[in-house]
Amino acid sequence: MRFTQCYAACGVCSPSRASILTGRTPYRNGVWRWIPGGHATHLRESEITLPELLKKHGYTTCHVGKWHLNGHFNSDKQPQPDDHGYDHWMATQNNASPNHKNPKNFVLNGEPMGQLEGFSAPLVASEGVRWLKEERDKDKPFLLSVWTHEPHLPIESAEAFMEPYASIDDEGIRQHHGNITQLDHAFGIVMKGLDDLGLRENTIVFFTSDNGPEGKRRTGRTQGSTGGLRGRKRDSHEGGIRVAGMVRWPGHIAPGTVSHVPVIGSDIFTTVLGIVGIELPTDRTIDGADMRPAFRGELIERQVPLFWRTHIAPVKSRAAMRVGDWKIVADETLTEFQLYEIEKDWQEEQDLAEAMPEKLAAMKQQFMDVWKGIEAEGPRDWWENEPTRASPSATIGRGKDETGDWPMVRGGTVTKSEMGYRLTSSGEAFALRPLPNPLTGAERAAFKLDYRSAVSATTRNAFFCFGDGPNHAALIKVGTAIGKGTHEIFQGGWANAGTGAVKKVEMNASQAFHAHITIDLSKRTVVLAIGDTRLEQRLPDNLTKVTHIGLYTKGTSSDFSPIDVVE
Repeated sequence: MRFTQCYAACGVCSPSRASILTGRTPYRNGVWRWIPGGHATHLRESEITLPELLKKHGYTTCHVGKWHLNGHFNSDKQPQPDDHGYDHWMATQNNASPNHKNPKNFVLNGEPMGQLEGFSAPLVASEGVRWLKEERDKDKPFLLSVWTHEPHLPIESAEAFMEPYASIDDEGIRQHHGNITQLDHAFGIVMKGLDDLGLRENTIVFFTSDNGPEGKRRTGRTQGSTGGLRGRKRDSHEGGIRVAGMVRWPGHIAPGTVSHVPVIGSDIFTTVLGIVGIELPTDRTIDGADMRPAFRGELIERQVPLFWRTHIAPVKSRAAMRVGDWKIVADETLTEFQLYEIEKDWQEEQDLAEAMPEKLAAMKQQFMDVWKGIEAEGPRDWWENEPTRASPSATIGRGKDETGDWPMVRGGTVTKSEMGYRLTSSGEAFALRPLPNPLTGAERAAFKLDYRSAVSATTRNAFFCFGDGPNHAALIKVGTAIGKGTHEIFQGGWANAGTGAVKKVEMNASQAFHAHITIDLSKRTVVLAIGDTRLEQRLPDNLTKVTHIGLYTKGTSSDFSPIDVVE
């Protein structure tokens, strides 16, 4: 059965995978974001996983491929696959390294494997089949999780799998399409393995993905298609969350059938437990529903609506909820909403929010009720008050001030310039001064400054910054990534650039920009206005006062005017 409305539980990878294993929406199970190496977020041992429950009921279990459910991989600092119920595992923390060809970062049951010969997806699938044949206890039923890296970057495809696309001139497209064929070949290895072992008739197989396609499909190897759906990976519009979905269950699902019933990754947990007769945990909310009615062409009853929240989605589509044919999309602050009748308007072209205020109000109320329940259960301290990405440059060394105007300089040098000041750095740098009257309580202030790049290199950027002291990881950056052609607001290190409020605009790399920044502690927002561009971002909840303002650059030299306090 092919599902035309199959959803990932999130617009990015780690949260979707955690939901498959727990049946719980990401912010509820704690894996609220994609997980960089060394990050604190992980799938907690307090979560009850599918392999854990199956193992307790006599199953033998195996995981092969991408893991990406902890920041401290193959370490005693955080739970590993075996801590979540897997008897046997061959995995990487995140992506295959250096790419899909001859990867060297796989770990087998805690032991690094060194460089492997071959391509990631076939290697992963082959290990899964080898386990089925040689390692598993044949007297027990089994769970096998095969999580391939393809077609995630960094893409590298075998020549044999690119051969069908030899007539395409663009090497990036050949690599991407070959990568899909490489994945297809790996899936075939698993399916043939089941057939060869006589397991076909008594095995249910799920095939799905963790998010929509990467990139902007302009150049290079990120060429995945959404089929016309709005948005791509990260987005809470359909292109970021609607994914491939297939299920094979001989004797229970008619071959070659198609279902238009909405299903989501977290449903796998509930469905499998229902099939094998294991009761759902009763001490926590399980968001996933039993999808077996859909196998019979019937609708699915849900206790919790389909819900998404993606930490690095576009600002206007950070969260969404679907109930029946209706979908509501929320902005970053959960104050602005869009409304779509998704069955009729699957491309989300007609926002009905203004035309249907009563329907919008009812959906908003239900959305907020669901979110409040999720927020109450999840480890909210993990996502509140933290930069969107852990940045290795969150701590930077001392800098130098040659002007006498900046008492706190880190990572670079401040000198005088024609505009006022020049901040030069090889890495990340900021210069801060205390506000004469710190912002506290429900106060508001506005600032003006001009800035421009002082170099002709590709790397050009200039930002105003502010916060409660010189903690780089907590400082809010507001300004322009000139080299990328974007105005942005983000928190923390440069690794977070592009993850907050962003707008792409046409700009001259040598021009001066006139920025107006408003910090409003009562509304909990910061607003950047440059010409016709206006960006707004919610302030972290732990930012209760603003004591310092200043300048920020990354790997460049930029000129700034003095900062004027205008309000």
